[in-house]
Amino acid sequence: MKVMAIIPARYGSERFPAKVLAPLLGKPMIQWTWEQARRASRVDEVVVATDDERVLRAVEAFGGCAILTSTEHQSGTDRVAEAAAKSTAELIVNLQGDEPLMHPETIDRAVVPFLENEELSMGSAKVEITEAQNYLDPNVVKVVCDDQDFACYFSRSPLPYYRGRENLVQAWKESGKRPAELQPPPYKHLGLYVYRTDFLQAFARLPRPAMEDAEKLEQLRALAWGFKIKVVTTPHDSIGVDSPEDLRRAEALLKARVGSPAPPGSPAPLKE
Repeated sequence: MKVMAIIPARYGSERFPAKVLAPLLGKPMIQWTWEQARRASRVDEVVVATDDERVLRAVEAFGGCAILTSTEHQSGTDRVAEAAAKSTAELIVNLQGDEPLMHPETIDRAVVPFLENEELSMGSAKVEITEAQNYLDPNVVKVVCDDQDFACYFSRSPLPYYRGRENLVQAWKESGKRPAELQPPPYKHLGLYVYRTDFLQAFARLPRPAMEDAEKLEQLRALAWGFKIKVVTTPHDSIGVDSPEDLRRAEALLKARVGSPAPPGSPAPLKE
């Protein structure tokens, strides 16, 4: 079964223009994301889908493959769907262009269930939240799943909400260690999706439900229309780069990951 990773890379990000070309340890950020996808053993081909010639040229300069897509797309999923329509791949991995720390093993973990169960249509990945700051941060998307790891809901709000145990959440904030009584553990949703190609085309055409507009989370469209999302668990965290501050954090984390000395006061490395 052919698996293609498509990396949507819009040049004109509102919060951080041209972020996919921002320099990150001597490489444009999009190159780090591309290299992570290339290292995934379950991925056969990697393509960057962009709306801008500058991104196209940058990708080709480091030896990658890129295609130009419409400038009218409202989401990365729409861009991926356009690129996938020209592919013979049966599985599409949608890897966000601003995820330079996505671990190759996480990509593989998300793909494997599709190789074992032909009824799956859409999948993603999650990692356990260990810091109260991330649990409370609306920029960190949370997910709750059923006992078979199918998503029940995604939200920017604290999820699950530990009603009657707010004092334990406060203790978590103050101590830095999550109390064992806070169960089930919260999970962060990672910026990665897997689709069967035919489902992706249908998904991109679905009307946007109110809850997608409310949370600004595309994956809620699938849940609203009754489709299941398989969400695998990984030990490898990742961060999306949405601001210059995120870029500096990603730089420190990458330095730690590749063994270079990080500057004093840098955040702790991501779990490997």
